[in-house]
Amino acid sequence: MSQHPEVPPAIVARLASVCLALPETRQEAAWVGVRWRVRAKTFAHVLMIAAGWPPAYARAAGCDGCVLTFRSRIAELDPRDYAEAPFFRPVWWPDIVGLVIDGDTDWDEVGHLLTASYCALAPHKLAQLVERATEPRS
Repeated sequence: MSQHPEVPPAIVARLASVCLALPETRQEAAWVGVRWRVRAKTFAHVLMIAAGWPPAYARAAGCDGCVLTFRSRIAELDPRDYAEAPFFRPVWWPDIVGLVIDGDTDWDEVGHLLTASYCALAPHKLAQLVERATEPRS
């Protein structure tokens, strides 16, 4: 058993249902928590913050609990976007955004954010597959 809390399996399963439906993705254990990758790029990472650990995440989120990080081109353009709870802005990449996952989490929004994160990092040919699949039918 790990000395640090694990992400609840129900949350991992909910995130995996979105992430693993995207082309050429995989789920793997990260240095802490779980991450989803497209080829060599991480587009989503979920972990638990407890008692100030891990420190960089605890400082960024300002709380304990379950947090998800993902990429957003919007955040890169305007750093004020995603700056209010339940979102937070880690400092390690200009386009990274964090989200505290709790009982008020909007899972439809999470699905859209994860899909956008995937499209921001996936090779163009893979991102096009997602865009075609999500376009409204005529």
